[in-house]
Amino acid sequence: MCAQDHGFVIAAARGTGKILLIDPMAEKVVREMNAGSRPNGLAWDTIRKRLLVADVGDNSARILDSSYAQVVTTISLPGRPRWSVYDPRLDLFLVNIREPSGVLAISAESERERFMAVSAAGPHGLDIDKEEGRAFVACDGKAVAVLDVETGKEIATVPLAGAPDAIWYDPLMKRLYCAIGREGVVDVVDTLGLVVDEQTKTEGGAHTTAFDTARQRLYVFLPRSCRASVYDEV
Repeated sequence: MCAQDHGFVIAAARGTGKILLIDPMAEKVVREMNAGSRPNGLAWDTIRKRLLVADVGDNSARILDSSYAQVVTTISLPGRPRWSVYDPRLDLFLVNIREPSGVLAISAESERERFMAVSAAGPHGLDIDKEEGRAFVACDGKAVAVLDVETGKEIATVPLAGAPDAIWYDPLMKRLYCAIGREGVVDVVDTLGLVVDEQTKTEGGAHTTAFDTARQRLYVFLPRSCRASVYDEV
């Protein structure tokens, strides 16, 4: 993940149990932080400059003060965490929980928690529509669940071609890009009509993506052929 307000990239090195702060201009690691045994999902609090780290080793979330590389608090999670995001409008951390299927909302200010159930199995990828207060939850059950973050209610589910991984929301075009590795496609969801309105063929096993909001480009990394495909949104 990228902390643009600090100018560095934050990466979870799950194998070593480290959080890496990377200077992309200098192309080097400038700091290593400890945050549990198997850090996975990351979310950056833009207000307090704190980092939430969801750990799959002990099913917990740790909040770190990045200035001092210290754990401020540790929160037990109801199950194995996956993707995490920070919602600046509601000042919440959102953490996907594989089972029980749902999203845990954690107040960044008070650390109060509430669980939002998801009808599809296995929440994985996660992104938010900050303007509308919606969370998009990509699930192993071949669907995207759409949640109203403020009320915690599920608004809709959108069927997908397979089990998705990471997802990216494009606030300009109101579209959601869902990479599906096994089928080798990206399903594109119209987030206004809540339907898949486009499907792009990629490559079997391609499940890692990145979206450049400024240039309106989707990058799909192709593991079998050791390439990356770049798609322009037109």
